[in-house]
Amino acid sequence: MSHFSDRELEKLVVELESDRVERKESMQGKSPEAVREAVCAFANDLPGHGTPGVVFIGVHDPSGTPVEGFAVTDALLRQLADIKTDGNIVPPPSLLVEKRVLYGSDVAVVVVLPCDTPPVRYKGRIHVRWGPRRGLATAQDERILNERRRHRDRPFDVQPMRDSVLDDLDRLRFEQEYLPSLVARDVLEANERSHEQKLAATKMVLGDNEPIPTVLGLLVIGKSPADWIPGAYTQFLRLAGNDLAAPVVDEEAIYGTVSDQIRRIEEKLSAHNLRGVRFTDVITEECREAYPIEALRQLVRNAYMHRSYEATNAPIRVYWFEDRIEIHNAGGPYGSVTMENFGQPGIVDYRNPNLAEALRALGYVQRFGAGIGIARKMLGERLDFEVQPGVVAAIVRGEIP
Repeated sequence: MSHFSDRELEKLVVELESDRVERKESMQGKSPEAVREAVCAFANDLPGHGTPGVVFIGVHDPSGTPVEGFAVTDALLRQLADIKTDGNIVPPPSLLVEKRVLYGSDVAVVVVLPCDTPPVRYKGRIHVRWGPRRGLATAQDERILNERRRHRDRPFDVQPMRDSVLDDLDRLRFEQEYLPSLVARDVLEANERSHEQKLAATKMVLGDNEPIPTVLGLLVIGKSPADWIPGAYTQFLRLAGNDLAAPVVDEEAIYGTVSDQIRRIEEKLSAHNLRGVRFTDVITEECREAYPIEALRQLVRNAYMHRSYEATNAPIRVYWFEDRIEIHNAGGPYGSVTMENFGQPGIVDYRNPNLAEALRALGYVQRFGAGIGIARKMLGERLDFEVQPGVVAAIVRGEIP
């Protein structure tokens, strides 16, 4: 459903001084970069309008008159829709891409909703808009966005853990590992904010004046996350059989930050992934794995990003049977993802949008919404999902003869 009628868009596109409008004649040259900066700025909504901003493609700037003969193709609409999931803007913005007819001509329209958990960053920088101009946020702008976030409904991953204290967060990990991966180097070098202000800006604590660790802070830089979030660990089992009654070959309960758990479980998967070499009947020898390790990585990381950390004590469970691997994560379909459309291309929603941002910054996610697609491409019919209201299981079967 559109947020604007054609009449409202026609009025908006010609408003020269509006801070809710960006106009581009095409998506050529520097326009893709400028459009993403504009989307980031509209998502931050520094003026506090609480209403969407609009990017028009196919109109002259500043007049707003349509470009004669401009074609709104499916490829252009896909290019614009990819702004949400290409991983450069975090948290992923909420936007609607449409082909509209304004003043008798085709125009591509991107409607960007304000983010409930600002600041939003594009390539590590916070873009904002004042009047018809946009630029990088000042320290005061960033403070306003941080304060605004505190007064809005927040996803569970940025809710404060009231009994925890600042000392429950690992300062060294934050300053040497996480912060440099999230914020652009030149911005970081010019940053004169206090430690508490940096934690607040990255949503690790509730605010610089109230430095209570958030769920995100404990998951990403916490010294012992499972002490505060009981299900925040991983259970690995390797079984010598095809059911849970089979003898256990290897087991481990994996604790630590999300990064620690991902690294350790991927080491486990690699260690157990048998490799064989075929050198007869082929020109060059071939190395084969029992399971494509990259597909397993995508499924495991997807589980950490989308699992529920609220109202459950269930860990992520990775069970390696003789004939299959099962990856279970608590929390069923969320938002626009349902049991019926689960896993379909382009159907993506985020239970933990800020954790998704953190995993993207740390290099565990290259492109939002692509993990299942990559795994399907590598595994084909070997990959199945069992989707229930409270749990999702990815099942990877042994190689089909």
